[in-house]
Amino acid sequence: MALTHRLFGIRSCNEVITGKRDRPCLEYDIKRCIAPCVDTICTAEEYGRAVEMTQMFFEGRNEDLAKNLRARMLDAAEHERFEEAAELRDAIRTVQTLAERQQKMATTELGNRDVFGLKVGISGTVVQVFQVRSGRVVERVELDAGAPIAGDSDRDVLEAAIEQFYELRMAPPDVHVPFAPAEQEALESWLTERAGRKVRIVVPQRGEKRGLVDLANRNAEMAYQQRFNQAAAAQYEALNTLQVVLSLPTLPRRIECFDISTIQGSETVASMVVCEDGRMKKAEYRKFRIRGSGSGSRDSRENTTEQISLVSPESRVPSPEPRVPSPDDFAAMEEVVRRRYRKMLEEGGPFPDLILIDGGKGQLTAAYAALQDLGLANLVAVGLAKREELLFTRDREEPIALAVNDPALLLLQQIRDEAHRFAVTFHRKARSMRDLHSALDDVPGVGPRRRRTLLRKFGSLAGVRRATREELAATVGRKVADAVLAFFASQT
Repeated sequence: MALTHRLFGIRSCNEVITGKRDRPCLEYDIKRCIAPCVDTICTAEEYGRAVEMTQMFFEGRNEDLAKNLRARMLDAAEHERFEEAAELRDAIRTVQTLAERQQKMATTELGNRDVFGLKVGISGTVVQVFQVRSGRVVERVELDAGAPIAGDSDRDVLEAAIEQFYELRMAPPDVHVPFAPAEQEALESWLTERAGRKVRIVVPQRGEKRGLVDLANRNAEMAYQQRFNQAAAAQYEALNTLQVVLSLPTLPRRIECFDISTIQGSETVASMVVCEDGRMKKAEYRKFRIRGSGSGSRDSRENTTEQISLVSPESRVPSPEPRVPSPDDFAAMEEVVRRRYRKMLEEGGPFPDLILIDGGKGQLTAAYAALQDLGLANLVAVGLAKREELLFTRDREEPIALAVNDPALLLLQQIRDEAHRFAVTFHRKARSMRDLHSALDDVPGVGPRRRRTLLRKFGSLAGVRRATREELAATVGRKVADAVLAFFASQT
């Protein structure tokens, strides 16, 4: 769009055009609009020609456009409008340059398809998607996320990327990938159902199609290097600021953050996330069920195997409104901090350089009470209150206010929000396990993978109940389909 203003003078304003304006605006003076608002400068016919050329430009009809521009350039030169002729000459060169760049990646054999490239590294993940329409790469979309958790394969990451990308988009007939994603058949069924026609996930092995996949992979690699190298410098600046502001003896390379999630004291859970050198370490996340009054459930602290953030739909659900903390919140915070660092004492560490508490002075005091009981009062903890985004410390009466764009505050907010997301996700899971236990868990032969395939295909447990034997067999095979039908029949 910006190029059309410069090449063809298409207006960028939303003013109602009558042609009766007294004088054009600044856009005309800087040659980014041909001023259709003043009919003595630009008539409706002249602006119509500009719109027609813009349409040709967007449709990729570059040869027709260049021929049109060249005719106008020769006409302007013949009538000695040399400045206009020079502008048209420059426009022709720009269009030809773009055409040559597109031609390198254009072929009628490519048709309509999306091409995925992937780079997974220790710092994070970058996914590049080329959208090919009528043989031309018309759009390039980039997805990125923090470091994947240990044990996550590239196939799992690719599956998650495809799910996220097509959650709000319609898939073309073919999706080209560098290798087969996990659950390829289930993904194809989901994409086909959403598109209303057959969608294939293909791994090209040779030729131009494989070349475009390799190009997408190289783009993902370059984006990975650019993004995470720049991020490393910003993260060091943030950690250095925290050391100075909080008077820490060392750089806070390891930060552990705690958050509590509950609804009116029901199914109270907590989360602990770890940030090391400015990067989230998802393999070291922990989740807790609070044992105190009101939780009504046993402890289940365990390692998380949650997916990378670009894949989890739950992670994109807006957070609930902040609520007023209750005494139970303070007790829950004291309990989870005590349990975490009692375990660290037994294991011999590693202890954090900084503990971040999601909350204000009350939650911070509760955390320090637990540390004091364990003999770890030398550890430094701070509270980050929502809304005001103020830092509370043990040694200062007044909170610390950092600038809204300060890298240190942005890093703490990122860690706090991740802890909140993780706690809310676990809380939803705890509620669903309590209230919405899936009957599919009790069907012989249906494990986690087939259960996920069934729910993805039919949308819900009720959808599985309504499915016919043929629909179930097409999804999980005849043997498992018979087991599902027999199970529901026995329940009835």
